[in-house]
Amino acid sequence: MIEQAVQKTPIPVPRLLETYRKTIVPTMVEEFHCSNPLAVPRIEKVVVNMGVKEGMTDIKVLERLARDLSLITGQQPAVTRAKKSIAAFKLRQGASIGLKVTLRGNRMYEFVDRLFNVAMPRIRDFRGFPLSSFDQEANYSLGLQEQSIFPEVELDQVAKTQGMDITFVTTTRKKEEAKRLLELLGFPFRK
Repeated sequence: MIEQAVQKTPIPVPRLLETYRKTIVPTMVEEFHCSNPLAVPRIEKVVVNMGVKEGMTDIKVLERLARDLSLITGQQPAVTRAKKSIAAFKLRQGASIGLKVTLRGNRMYEFVDRLFNVAMPRIRDFRGFPLSSFDQEANYSLGLQEQSIFPEVELDQVAKTQGMDITFVTTTRKKEEAKRLLELLGFPFRK
């Protein structure tokens, strides 16, 4: 039996991850006097969430938005369901009310790179995001009005314009460290 040598092509390192390792880590070690490069804050995960009210009644809308979200993130979204019934909202327990994707690792860095450098410059009348969107755990959340700012989504295929929430979960608990990390990665804060 002759074994053939399988040549593995090396997986390319995302551009933003390489920038983080080569320039951002030394800068943050110097600025915040970290004793170890592994103590430097980093983005742990990015959560992309779409609340789809029409998902309860029309499953086709949910399927189209799931396709768009999978094109944007490169990962299949999970359907979120209502935890309890609320009569005022005509909501039943277990009804499909949204989509969610949690990105980690290389996919996360590729998504963040495309978001900062390709999608955000396409937002009309964009002046940056506010500093007030940090939570108590130093995670940053932002909302986008429509999915069509991403070049992966074809405008003629969009059946419904839908916004999304994006949360950057960091490993630090200090807002100033998280802010500096996002700034160095290229996040556009409002001046």
